[in-house]
Amino acid sequence: MKIHRFIVDSDLAAPVFEIPDREAARQIRSVLKLKVGETIILGNGRLDEVQCRIHAFSLQGVEVEVVSRGRNRNEFRTQVVLFCAILKKDNFELVVQKATEVGVTEIYPVVSKRTVKLEVNVERLAKVAKEAAEQSGRGFVPLIHDPIKFSEALLYAAPNDANYFFEQGAPPFDRGVLSLRGMDRIGVFIGTEGGWDETEVAAAKQNFFHVASLGTLTLRAETAAIIATYLINGPQA
Repeated sequence: MKIHRFIVDSDLAAPVFEIPDREAARQIRSVLKLKVGETIILGNGRLDEVQCRIHAFSLQGVEVEVVSRGRNRNEFRTQVVLFCAILKKDNFELVVQKATEVGVTEIYPVVSKRTVKLEVNVERLAKVAKEAAEQSGRGFVPLIHDPIKFSEALLYAAPNDANYFFEQGAPPFDRGVLSLRGMDRIGVFIGTEGGWDETEVAAAKQNFFHVASLGTLTLRAETAAIIATYLINGPQA
């Protein structure tokens, strides 16, 4: 039987406590309709986790009793930071959701030369990331940054141990070219629906980024973001 997970803002120290997250409490009461005595897992977003038994329901909250304590072991050692150009419609939400599921650490929405949509709802994206982290068993929620310009993205990526810049028509991505062992932080750059501008590709090369493609097929930008994040992060599992 599936045990539902929630990430809440709590130190989880008390043996019995009321869940501080009202949205989590609502999910437990009204959506999942869990009962007294059923088991859930609570994390604090800092890798600490407790397995709890629902102890009681108050007027608005849920009181739980801690059964056991532990640490989340699902996170990757290497941090993957996604710099993704803002996409049209709700496609950036899909990127946040799926990139979270495959282990991304931070996401920067980027305004590039070919970006059409210039803004994102960071609060909404943070909620999407939290729900995806809970669903996939993550130990913490990826950080969603405010939108930045491409020139700023280059600066923020400079301290990374490596940066991969994905562009259609570039040499195919070969993970074996660069050993990821011992690397703490890797950047992944994905362009908008129309790809990167040639000056942006040139800037990436000047900054010694690894410019690569995801093969000969033309992928949607959101698909490329998800696959690239997984290729960098997933095989480390």
